[in-house]
Amino acid sequence: MKIRFLLTFCLAGIAHAQVYTPPAAPAVAAPAASPPSDTAPGGAKKPPAASPLGQEIPMLDPSAETITVGGVAIPLGDNRILRARFEKFLSQPPEKDEAAAKYREIITEILATISPYKKGGPDLYGAFKLLPTAASYPGDANLCGSLAEAIYTAMLAKQDVNGLNKLNLTIEDEKRTIIAEGDWKARHERDKELGGTIDAKGKQSKPAPAVNPGAGVNSLKYADTLRRIAEIELLKKSNIARTEMQTIKTKAQYQVSMIQWFMERRYEHVLMAARFYNQIWKDGDATLRVDKNSDVSKLFSESVGVSPTVASLDSLSNEAIRETSKYVEAFDLMLSRNELHAASQRLMEAYALGEFLAPVATMPLEKKRRVAEYFRDLNELYGSLQAHDYTRTMELATRLKANAKDFPASKVDSAIAAYTLASDLAIEEAKGHLMNKDSDKAAEKIKAAAEIWPTNPKLKEFRALVSSAGGLVPIRNDFDRLLSEGNFREIARRQYEIAPAIQGDPKREDAFKQIMTNLTKIETALSKAAEFSKVGQDYAAWEQLAVLRETFPDDPKLGRELELLAPKVADFTRALDKARQFENRNPRQIGSALSWYLKARSIHPQSDFAQAGAKRLTNEILPADDSTPTAKE
Repeated sequence: MKIRFLLTFCLAGIAHAQVYTPPAAPAVAAPAASPPSDTAPGGAKKPPAASPLGQEIPMLDPSAETITVGGVAIPLGDNRILRARFEKFLSQPPEKDEAAAKYREIITEILATISPYKKGGPDLYGAFKLLPTAASYPGDANLCGSLAEAIYTAMLAKQDVNGLNKLNLTIEDEKRTIIAEGDWKARHERDKELGGTIDAKGKQSKPAPAVNPGAGVNSLKYADTLRRIAEIELLKKSNIARTEMQTIKTKAQYQVSMIQWFMERRYEHVLMAARFYNQIWKDGDATLRVDKNSDVSKLFSESVGVSPTVASLDSLSNEAIRETSKYVEAFDLMLSRNELHAASQRLMEAYALGEFLAPVATMPLEKKRRVAEYFRDLNELYGSLQAHDYTRTMELATRLKANAKDFPASKVDSAIAAYTLASDLAIEEAKGHLMNKDSDKAAEKIKAAAEIWPTNPKLKEFRALVSSAGGLVPIRNDFDRLLSEGNFREIARRQYEIAPAIQGDPKREDAFKQIMTNLTKIETALSKAAEFSKVGQDYAAWEQLAVLRETFPDDPKLGRELELLAPKVADFTRALDKARQFENRNPRQIGSALSWYLKARSIHPQSDFAQAGAKRLTNEILPADDSTPTAKE
């Protein structure tokens, strides 16, 4: 709502604002023609102050990038990106439309059709035919289509293997025929015999075999038979090796998709792929072929001490689905008891583990909004603690305690008590040094007190003591000089030094507060834009900064960030510029302007610029009915 208000404000032609807008009186006003400078005097930069709590209060342990299911630690990826996606999830409507319900029914039907418990046995082809329908749902990301392609490839490879097996049977038959023929010839074929002779006693001797062999085992044909048998054996072994390699290669390709879906927490697709796997290959070999040194292998071997298998992926996916349901049940119970802190942890765990599962995807928006509001206040609490604004911290802590009865306030209360006391004691020591005319030590102590708690009310009392002494006059003069130069970021860098020096001066205080408030707003927008860019939302990042640029056109850091984003969103900005040119042209070309606004919205559907422009022009083309009362009426 705030962004839309700013958008209307900017498009209506309101004058540009600065990080600091001087009052009407010319005494403090910066020259209009002098652009703000971001240069700062040289010197060593101070390291960022440590968090007052030592660590942030975790909604989910910030250092934890894994979640354990069934003894296996599943990696969640970059925790910062996960938090950004979680915040986006809290603002999204639930997936409860007709298409989403139909998609989940198809997934359930596929799992039932390919289940081993199906009456009559699993129906592989019946389940396969349902995959294209499931792939048409946008939330599926066409993973069912990828599964269908993997199954089709596996079936083609299996046909090749069957063809090789049939070829082996054919050549085996040929070998048997050749062996039988060779054996028969070896037993029955003989060389031609020479005629016998009559000896001196008148007896005829036995005929002798021919000297040149040409039949039986001595024939060339028999030698060729032995050679052909050896060739057939080599061919069979080659075909068997090809069969085994083809099977292993196809299984490995199929398993890559299963592992990828498991790491992406697409557990239902893992279950479908596992059941199809068991129907395609019925040889009992379900070992995942992964490198022993890979993260996936270590994920199983280091957790449960076994090698991963298709069955283990199936089991872990079922366990993850069950765990997600349990997290959601725990979230609902804690939310009903107004235990928002623990409920937000359970919901984030459920989202991290089962982002795409039905219990998370169909979460009602009302429940998510309660968590989002608590999450927003908690993040603001972290920011106020890091900024040492303990007055605001106490307000937020009080509100969080009222909204969440399980809010862990002990660390916050301890930090507030410790640091406010330290600031008060430093001020008292500064007063003592001032009474002893030791202005250097007094300045050190008051600087320490301002760094601990810049908005400490007792700083005003101390200022009253030193206003006549003039010890802070140089700092006040520096502030006036930086203000006249428009060097607002140097003022922000020296805020803890400047704050006590200008206390009691309403004009300077107003200027200082305005600068710090606007720079905080700019830095917050830059941080959010950076988070959008990390998750690939460059258009949203640019638009958020562009809205702020309309208000603060001269801030150099904001300008640099927009210049870095400009090449990535050139098509979107060009469409907006075209639309505004046609809209502001005289005579106005409403149709062309509207078409360019619609083109910009097609590039970035969530664009507030494009939506506001299209709505404005649509209202001009199709004005309200005369019977509808106007705003004046």
